[in-house]
Amino acid sequence: MEKAVIALDLGTTGNRAIAFDKTGAVIHSSYYEFPQIYPEPAWVEQDPFDILNSAVRALKETVENCSSYEIVSMGITNQRETTILWNKKTGKPVYNAIVWQCRRTAETCENLSEYRKLIKERTGLFLDPYFSATKIKWIIDNVSGVKRAAEKGEIAFGTVDTWILWNLTGGMVHATDDSNASRTLLYNINKLKYDEELIRTFGVYESMLPKIYDSNNYFGDIEKSIAGKSIPINAILGDQQASLFAHTGFEKGIIKNTYGTGLFVMTETGTSIFASEKLVATVAWKLSGEACYALEGSIFTGGEIIRFIKDNLGILNSAGESSDAAKKVISNGGVYFVPALSGLGAPYWDPEARGLIIGLTGAATKNHIIRAALESLAYQTKDVIEEFKNTMEKTFDFSGYKLRVDGKASGNDFLMQFQSDILNMTVEKTFFTEMTALGIAGLSGITSGFWTVSDFFGIKKVEKVYNVSMDYETRNENYRKWRKAAAKSLKWV
Repeated sequence: MEKAVIALDLGTTGNRAIAFDKTGAVIHSSYYEFPQIYPEPAWVEQDPFDILNSAVRALKETVENCSSYEIVSMGITNQRETTILWNKKTGKPVYNAIVWQCRRTAETCENLSEYRKLIKERTGLFLDPYFSATKIKWIIDNVSGVKRAAEKGEIAFGTVDTWILWNLTGGMVHATDDSNASRTLLYNINKLKYDEELIRTFGVYESMLPKIYDSNNYFGDIEKSIAGKSIPINAILGDQQASLFAHTGFEKGIIKNTYGTGLFVMTETGTSIFASEKLVATVAWKLSGEACYALEGSIFTGGEIIRFIKDNLGILNSAGESSDAAKKVISNGGVYFVPALSGLGAPYWDPEARGLIIGLTGAATKNHIIRAALESLAYQTKDVIEEFKNTMEKTFDFSGYKLRVDGKASGNDFLMQFQSDILNMTVEKTFFTEMTALGIAGLSGITSGFWTVSDFFGIKKVEKVYNVSMDYETRNENYRKWRKAAAKSLKWV
């Protein structure tokens, strides 16, 4: 019987289960979206049971379509920072999941501003609503009965990987891996464990926290009643770390960008932690006791802006038309679109920024606006990579670096060429856009012996290469105007 591995990819707007064979070919893939909830402007929630039910449905369907295969292992990769609290006895959430995009805790961050330096030094992160700890604090402080139950040790916290793991194992395993723990503001990346002082600072109870294991740990078996088979779960990674693993493994000179709802630009830094005032230092993965770190710039609004101009502005019939629309004009016509729909992330870190379109004249058309929206993804990516260079150039030579891309918007031909041009860097698009899923399948497969390291990384193929075609003066002038436009969006609220 042929063998297979499964990736359970828990995304921001939907969940996907993909089965891979030894060649890396997809045997079956199932995907189900779930609703987003917007109680107030810049607040974003999800029903934890919507997350769970869509994940189980996708997993069950994929397993059923692999009946002729032996499924040797499974890995879980997930939207990070999203926060769920539930009752340990009943398994019921005490509140909706507060999503990573949610900005409701901006005031909490201001109230804790005296701890900014301490938090950055210990966690590598910023004191920002993006991360989990202030979301946990908000639920404890605002949902009736939670504080009392937490004091009694009855409440569990988890990011989405932990919530799904708990349910797939019948409530037997309350755990996460270092890559996800490092996104909570409660984890000391220098000591590779929870930080007691930070736990107290955020008013979190230690009994709530999941155990932390290596990313290639055995986390338990899926209950047979859930998917018809008992499958070992032996890998967990945050989604962007999983994508980084698929793109680079341990190869140097690579930056990866995932063009999803947001944009997530990362480069692996090995065993070194780089301090940056504008970037996040994070655990890439911890394998068999050895941690590997990364620098990351998290951009809050990426591919989401394409949905926005389609659904909210009504100037596109489908996302797929955006590339052709952008190519219908020879330039942006002086129009710049700053997509700060929920603040600006790296390198600005301003939750009070708001979106703007600037540079409109009587000659501007909808195609100029569409083009400006797409260009904004490339400009934001350049913002982050410029910070990579500023932070790491004494250690790494960036002249030979490449950008490897994935995510739905990486299929946009105009955007990828413009990205190469504005960066003055080669861009490589892989044949497979779901690199988060491939990455966690790879780690799971290597851990279970399904693949050797060389076998797995030999699977990856480049579908298209974009080379630089823009001249120096045009590049610099375009980027100068973008920075000017972005500055005008800051501190709007």
